[in-house]
Amino acid sequence: MPADATLSRLGLWLRAHRRFIQAGQWGIVLVYAVLLIVPAMLPLPAAESQLFSSMAGIAQFVFWGVWWPGVIVSVLLLGRSWCGLFCPEGMLTEWASGHGRGRRIPAWLKWPGWPLVGFVATTVYGQLISVYQYPQPALLILGGSTLAAMLVGYLYGRNKRVWCRYLCPVSGVFGLLARLAPLHYAVDRQAWESSTTRKTIPINCAPLIDIRRMEGASLCHQCGRCAGQRDAVQLACRPFNREISRLRPDQAQPWEVLLLLYGMIGVAIGAFQWSASSTFVTAKQAVAGWLIEHEAGLFLLDDDVPWWLLTHYPSLNDSFCWLDGAMIVGYIALVGSLLGSWLWFWLGVSARALQPEWRSRRLQLAYCLTPLAGTGLILGLSATSLSLLRGMGLMLPWKGVAQLALLGLGLLWSMRLFWLQAAGAGQVRRGQAMLLVMPAWAAIVLCWWQFLQS
Repeated sequence: MPADATLSRLGLWLRAHRRFIQAGQWGIVLVYAVLLIVPAMLPLPAAESQLFSSMAGIAQFVFWGVWWPGVIVSVLLLGRSWCGLFCPEGMLTEWASGHGRGRRIPAWLKWPGWPLVGFVATTVYGQLISVYQYPQPALLILGGSTLAAMLVGYLYGRNKRVWCRYLCPVSGVFGLLARLAPLHYAVDRQAWESSTTRKTIPINCAPLIDIRRMEGASLCHQCGRCAGQRDAVQLACRPFNREISRLRPDQAQPWEVLLLLYGMIGVAIGAFQWSASSTFVTAKQAVAGWLIEHEAGLFLLDDDVPWWLLTHYPSLNDSFCWLDGAMIVGYIALVGSLLGSWLWFWLGVSARALQPEWRSRRLQLAYCLTPLAGTGLILGLSATSLSLLRGMGLMLPWKGVAQLALLGLGLLWSMRLFWLQAAGAGQVRRGQAMLLVMPAWAAIVLCWWQFLQS
């Protein structure tokens, strides 16, 4: 049986077995709740305890070493199937929406900048309270996000995923990565318009998509509910690069580009890098020394801060003072703004080499950095767990090679995308544009290289 026919039948199977899928989703909700709540209720394990000797260590490894890196990989390969078939937060917000007030979605909630704000806020806050190291911060951030999703679902829409569409902190990230995925639901607009099907069952598209006009995979949760609709929608396969390589300049979304450059690349690198940065340590020591010498602002050195504001675990000799918090925020903001602006500048220079109308072309070219951003997130999230495994005495001789290979894959993928996007400009101009954007790629690779060497 051809691959397209197999995928089409799989989509129809998903539509016909909604109850089975929902049962699986409730099972994932249960696992999610246990991993979040139980470790937070137990005493913290001793500093010298082994990774898998406590529920906290197991949950930490599962969430940050397996779960989230695995989700990113799945979105790159399968599109947003995670969102539609497995995500506990999406399941709960839709369930709450089915039993809620059903209010009309207000205009402020549809502001396109929320994904950027949500990603940056949760990333920075997570660093301040050490979300990757301790169970209470994980419960606060992930559990708080889930409760907010349920509240939004209860208030707005009816059987919809309003939170997922507009407010989820990782929805924008998944939307960008899904543009690369080969798996998607293809809509034949002509077949839809000419369909002679007499009885058409209405579709409840939870992420609020106009399915008839759907062209890409960035918003689709791939739940399968629309499969076979009007004999025009089917699960299908496409080349990895098709959506971004064929993206027109007028289709590029400024807020999505800001999330990519300043969030997924700039802020993410700053967040993963600060704890191992000698520059950060030197700057903090200099500021602290100045405060002590001048006897000014000494309260900034006070580390008696609630754990939900700044990391505070004195029994484990791990506490942040106010100065630590300010320096962390400052470092991430500085790295994020400088790196994002550096990328934006060289994308503009490169776009000028391709055509006179370079401003809209620059937005289009920015999408070529999506593979490098996605592989960077995988590197950053998995690094903590790899370090913990190494601390247990497990020899990981392949770690460095695997990390460099992943970084190289992201770079080559991004370069290939750029070359495809620059099609139509002529070989000479494409080559010039390729050379002019090299400083942007070099900056990202250098930052991640420094992180991997720390």
